[in-house]
Amino acid sequence: MVATLLEINSDVTLLTEDDVYLFNEGSHFNLHEKLGAHPIKHNNVEGTYFAVWAPNAVYVAVKGDFNGWNKDSHPLKARGLTGIWEGFIPGIGKGTIYKYHIVSHNGYEVEKADPMALAYEIPPKTASVIWDSEYTWNDSEWMKKRGKSTSLNAPISIYEMHIGSWMRVPEEGNRSLSYRELAPKLTEYVQQMGFTHVEFLPITEHPFYASWGYQATGYFAPTSRYGTPQDFMYLVDYLHQHDIGVIFDWVPSHFPNDQFALSYFDGTHLYEHADPRQGYHPDWNSAIFNYGRNEVKSFLISSAFFWLEKCHIDGLRVDAVASMLYLDYSRKHGEWVANQYGGHENLEAISFIHRFNEAIYDRFPDVMTIAEESTSWSMVSRPSYLGGLGFGYKWDMGWMHDTLSYMSQDPIHRQYHHRLLTFRMLYAYNENFILPLSHDEVVHGKGSLIGKMPGDYWQKFANLRLLFGYMYASTAKKLLFMGAEIGQWNEWNHDTSLDWHLLQYPFHAGLQKWVADLNKVYREVPALHELDCDPNGFEWIDCNDSENSVVSLIRKGSWALETEDAQPSDHPESIVLVVCNFTPQPRYDYRIGVPTDGYWKELLNSDATEYGGSGVGNFGGQEAQEIPCHGRPWMWSTTTPGKAIKEAPPCRFAA
Repeated sequence: MVATLLEINSDVTLLTEDDVYLFNEGSHFNLHEKLGAHPIKHNNVEGTYFAVWAPNAVYVAVKGDFNGWNKDSHPLKARGLTGIWEGFIPGIGKGTIYKYHIVSHNGYEVEKADPMALAYEIPPKTASVIWDSEYTWNDSEWMKKRGKSTSLNAPISIYEMHIGSWMRVPEEGNRSLSYRELAPKLTEYVQQMGFTHVEFLPITEHPFYASWGYQATGYFAPTSRYGTPQDFMYLVDYLHQHDIGVIFDWVPSHFPNDQFALSYFDGTHLYEHADPRQGYHPDWNSAIFNYGRNEVKSFLISSAFFWLEKCHIDGLRVDAVASMLYLDYSRKHGEWVANQYGGHENLEAISFIHRFNEAIYDRFPDVMTIAEESTSWSMVSRPSYLGGLGFGYKWDMGWMHDTLSYMSQDPIHRQYHHRLLTFRMLYAYNENFILPLSHDEVVHGKGSLIGKMPGDYWQKFANLRLLFGYMYASTAKKLLFMGAEIGQWNEWNHDTSLDWHLLQYPFHAGLQKWVADLNKVYREVPALHELDCDPNGFEWIDCNDSENSVVSLIRKGSWALETEDAQPSDHPESIVLVVCNFTPQPRYDYRIGVPTDGYWKELLNSDATEYGGSGVGNFGGQEAQEIPCHGRPWMWSTTTPGKAIKEAPPCRFAA
């Protein structure tokens, strides 16, 4: 056997005393450089250094295809009382398949994948693969300027997607595209559509494909289903070279109970709480991290650092934050343990979130962290030194629920639900919000977005164009899940491609063009993005016309912050008027008070024929009249179909 020629050297180490101290303290955020499997050269001999944390083990060995999966031939050595086992095996390197054989002090004996592995076998196989994170990047220009793309005054329009089902190859057994195949196709499409960022559903390795990556087992490894770590880096690199940012979903809230992975790792509840009232997640039949354990903090934050540093990710959207914050989340009375003060707040998780955000923004100030937090927890996107959780942005789940509830109503009944449309502005600036029309709204029997719209075939498309228009006119950044932009009828299915064939039909192609034009105007017109998170950038004209189901508003650019005396008339190039009619009945000669005179140019109209509409509009724009209306000195008379956006351009003075 080859194993007889490979004698383990237990004296080789990559760990300094400082490394061990910081790890045990919960402050080592580059564990991926120390633990795991690292191909190195020792005394001119090539091999691999292994290090794994298993403090309750009495025996740990490396077994794999190199030694016939012999649990006795290559034992690791305990590093004092640190809980770390390590050793150097000569003659093996990149591509070698392995696992750890662990015997616990309580007699528990199991094979475990490496928690720090950079690659794994393609599921359903579960072994780790020795790999490296070396890659020659070509995105230096993007990295220098990316801070401008994540700031509060930047246009941020996110295309959320699942890599495996965005586009498939039917001629080859309906297989998914690889990372490298995806790179040019996705880049071209995102550029065509005008999105600023793509957001991948979790690409961390996961055994159960139908979990979409939310049941992660490899926190340092992109799933091998679509290629190698370097193939994934190539995808990110390619997107960056074309000025497209990359965000991905990261899941520190729970992990699966698969025996080969983190759960009960060394014969004890090492990564998770032992008490099921704290360590078991009833919603997902999964384990909850023990955020009070320092080594777990080091592990998780190191994972975040790995993606940001080694893979050049521009943002992390943290999943299920609410489930982390509350000890009684999805639990009945008697099924949870109160904190030391008798409350239901998870103090250890809160401390972890603070540390996570502080560490990331200290090391990577030009990236963004985004919270999916579904409750009214305050100051989620405010700095921890002010009492906040420290995230950069938060998904506005309330807007999503209210708006979809409103849009699903028959237009004749919408006048009775008008508050759902306008309520958001009472809290819109409590956080730095992103408006999400995400994957969560098109799965588990919820149907597609187009399917939620009321009315006949034509009306469904008119309603969906209206929804997207109101979303882009509203304050906050934007997120849209793949398929919605083409009006896909089918609910999203992770096992099939999007229904791209629908684009041969005019209504679907028109909807796609509408989204592309919304993105273009959102990016190009400062008033629509500069003050997305500032109340000075928004002003209702009339939010009370429930009888007609019409709302009108103004968006303003950063000039509104310059002085207290700043006037719209001084900045005609950065003020936008938005009028939304939420009924199929056109409103002719609908009068709106405007803050300045001149010619108001029609930028976009969702009822334009090029989008699939009926062509009702304002002939490109109209002059304001000196007639007081809505408490303003000027009046603009408009014809409102489903949706229109108007702008006062610089040339108004010439008019």
